[in-house]
Amino acid sequence: MAKSSTQASAPASAAFEQSLDELEALVARMEQGELGLDESLAAFERGVALYRNCQGALDQAELRVRKLLDPEAPDSAEPFEADTP
Repeated sequence: MAKSSTQASAPASAAFEQSLDELEALVARMEQGELGLDESLAAFERGVALYRNCQGALDQAELRVRKLLDPEAPDSAEPFEADTP
């Protein structure tokens, strides 16, 4: 039996959270300074991939918000401004 598209892939927010958690753990390991050169290079390469994954997810989320704010012209939608106390 075929799975529906929502069952076949994890939600984007879960994938983002997982990538972010892994990236934070990786950075913590690297900051300890106990990795060898090869391990450091592999960790850096993985970190770059995780960063790009997270950035892509954030870009997609921003695009979705812009489309919700102004479906006719998402590029002209004003970005959110954080409320400052």
